[in-house]
Amino acid sequence: MNDKQRYPYPRIGLLIDGEWIYDRPALCDVENPSDETILGQVPKATPQDLQNALESSARGFEIWRKTPPSERAALMRRAAALVRERAAEIAPVFTLELGKTLNESLAEIERSATFLDWDAEELRRMYGRIVPTDPPIQQYVVREPIGPVAAFTPWNVPMSAPSRKISASLAAGCSIILKPAEETPATACLFAQCFLDAGLPKGVLNVVFGDPDEVSRALVLSPITRLVTLTGSINVGKHLTRLAVETMKPVLMELGGHAPVLIDENVDVDAVAQMAINWKFRMAGQFCSAPSRFLIHRSGYEKFVESLATKASKLKVGDGFMEGVQMGPLANRRRLAAMQDLVDDAVANGSRLATGGQRVGNRGWFYAPTVLADVPLDARIMSEEPFGPLAPCAPVDSMDEALTISNSLNMGLAAFVFTNSMERADHLSRELQVGSVALNVFTSPGADAPFGGVRESGIGREGGPEMYHSYTVAKTIAERRVRV
Repeated sequence: MNDKQRYPYPRIGLLIDGEWIYDRPALCDVENPSDETILGQVPKATPQDLQNALESSARGFEIWRKTPPSERAALMRRAAALVRERAAEIAPVFTLELGKTLNESLAEIERSATFLDWDAEELRRMYGRIVPTDPPIQQYVVREPIGPVAAFTPWNVPMSAPSRKISASLAAGCSIILKPAEETPATACLFAQCFLDAGLPKGVLNVVFGDPDEVSRALVLSPITRLVTLTGSINVGKHLTRLAVETMKPVLMELGGHAPVLIDENVDVDAVAQMAINWKFRMAGQFCSAPSRFLIHRSGYEKFVESLATKASKLKVGDGFMEGVQMGPLANRRRLAAMQDLVDDAVANGSRLATGGQRVGNRGWFYAPTVLADVPLDARIMSEEPFGPLAPCAPVDSMDEALTISNSLNMGLAAFVFTNSMERADHLSRELQVGSVALNVFTSPGADAPFGGVRESGIGREGGPEMYHSYTVAKTIAERRVRV
């Protein structure tokens, strides 16, 4: 019995004006990356479907923006409770589509619910302010929902990325049209159903699939949408931003990164290597804050590389449903080829293959956890985000050299620093040109702290109170308090 027989795969539909639509021509197949079987098909929205979604979102916005904050918060809490109740039902679908281990799928489902938890509380703190003004004028500032949101989310985090955007939209009083990735559609649909079952008014959340260029043009160029948000690649982010300019609407972009790991002298490199294994190879390295350049002080370099390679070689790779599996497959055949190209280029440029460097098996998109040593800076992997289970390592003579290398790219999403010197920790935290820095730990901001990049890694922040800068607009009201 294969995974599809054990865990039935749901039908994929378009969610428009509170109703699921299933009778549309197929856009593409959904593939199980573990065994290459076809799970189902993704429907393609027609131009009229997209227009209907836009008009529905406009109506939904008029309802939702007037819904009292206490009612919005209560609905979000109900949706979070349903997500948790259905985790055991959603997780196998998640693993079928993406290949993550069941534990990784369950962890992302819980993370998705935490965004709803936090935003349901934070929306009660979306304060305005009084501006000191000479009488008889009184000025005050209020924050209002920006309007319907066009949201585009990726395949690698098919529930937590939609959750960030849906949760923020609902908390701010916005409606939202979600365009999930075609590779992982069912996870997003099951998530959306939780909101419907929690009582969300029709039109507040719409879900569409279709040709990426057709959908993006329809949603972004429409005067109905007032914010465009993407979690995805830099190239797609630039494309959507150019479209958004046509209708003078802001964008919130969480784009690619190339996270450096700076490992100072006199640290326990074996302990750091174990932490790196636990973070780097989760989700097969397919997440935006994954460590992707290890810059190690020369004094501990050889020991770190040996430890990392030894630990990586012992990871159990396989189908996410199998007992004891620690790393699942890559998402698709394209990712498999991309990994091999980067490894081949690194080796051709003088890198040493410490472990891995090849496909695992001949069915499914499995790639061995890979550690590359002595990687020169002109190897492609040192400037192109690998987005996979590749760990390139290079020695440095000082943390200043590591800092220069870290800041040499036009990307800046996350960085990690391991040092026992508080002076260096403070210096590197200030000088690293990234959106988030983790000191002596591998982690990424959750619901309560802002996450996003600088330079080509994005615009704006998701999470924390800072997210409302994107989902709301400030309105200044001046009153002359006299009789007229």
